[in-house]
Amino acid sequence: MTHDQGDGRRGDQTIALHPYDAAWPADFASEASLLTRVLTPWITGGVHHVGSTAVPGLAAKPVIDIMIGVGDLDSTRPCIDLLVPLDYCYAPYRADVMHWFCKPSPQRRTHHLHLVPTGSQRFTDVLAFRDYLRAHPDALQEYEHLKQQLAGRHSHDRNAYTDGKSAMVAAITDRARRWSAEPNEP
Repeated sequence: MTHDQGDGRRGDQTIALHPYDAAWPADFASEASLLTRVLTPWITGGVHHVGSTAVPGLAAKPVIDIMIGVGDLDSTRPCIDLLVPLDYCYAPYRADVMHWFCKPSPQRRTHHLHLVPTGSQRFTDVLAFRDYLRAHPDALQEYEHLKQQLAGRHSHDRNAYTDGKSAMVAAITDRARRWSAEPNEP
């Protein structure tokens, strides 16, 4: 459920989906280790691999999405400067619910980082969405099909690509909330 930030201007990376790469979890683990060393005092809800690269079998843009649970947004403002040496660029995207970063630049992204208050609706929804896709191959296929269509249609417009996914992301997130409330159900 992670959302990309970008304004569709020339110079933005083309949206191209890649088949799932088994190296993505190791890429996440390596980056998570670096981030943990720098951000440990602010981490309250763990460091999580989220987004499409966190779902085995799902085609994705090769950008590792990382969500870190933090106490609140105000107290984590110092993290913005602490992440600069790790090549993270801060952008005030959805600043009411998270601190959002990309690495190494908005035009060429290898990582997205989301600092999100632990226990917030966004925090729980992102994890529920990821876990639901991991456990439900039918939902994974439905989502991947839409992503492929949108990437073909909006390969140079990141906002249109992201906006095109929003209704399905909301529907899957709703199913994921119900599913996670009943942990004994597959």
